[in-house]
Amino acid sequence: MVPAAVMAGAASVTTSATTLDNLQTAFNGESNANNRYLIFAKKADEEGYGEVASLFRAAAKAEEIHASNHAAVIRQMGAAPVAHIEDTIVKSTRENLRVAIEGETYERDIMYPEFIEIAKREKATAALRSFTFAWKVEAVHAVLYGDALANLDKLRGKSHTYYVCPDCGNTLAELNILNCLVCGHPKSGFIAVD
Repeated sequence: MVPAAVMAGAASVTTSATTLDNLQTAFNGESNANNRYLIFAKKADEEGYGEVASLFRAAAKAEEIHASNHAAVIRQMGAAPVAHIEDTIVKSTRENLRVAIEGETYERDIMYPEFIEIAKREKATAALRSFTFAWKVEAVHAVLYGDALANLDKLRGKSHTYYVCPDCGNTLAELNILNCLVCGHPKSGFIAVD
């Protein structure tokens, strides 16, 4: 089942869609995820889960980067990016993490793989790059959110600094690399998010 939070405002994935359609869907989805995760971060802060709040803010920054990348390709294709920001239903941090995991898993397992296949068929290299970056990073987010949910009781208190690649949105709990494992960007340019 596709979570309502993921599909809110997004067209369903179909093989009859074009790469431009898929870019618009992805832009809308990433824009909504950015908004949703910022709201979830506030709730985590209210409940005393500082590290989870930091994770939500870092993922929100990554989703912003994905949306920006998709928007640039949409403009290259002669269209204007359009997002319809939906209302966010906020529950407990535990439930918000479950929603985030469902969304990231859907993007990793269904949405982006289908978009990538269509972009390959259409030889849309810029879209393929943008989709691939987002797809790889959504897999990282799913793992980070899963770990946070599994260890939620230990994550009360202080915030944690996460690091976000400015090119692809790759999100790291520790900056123990030389270059981004997704896009190759040097670690010196990563954005610190608390």
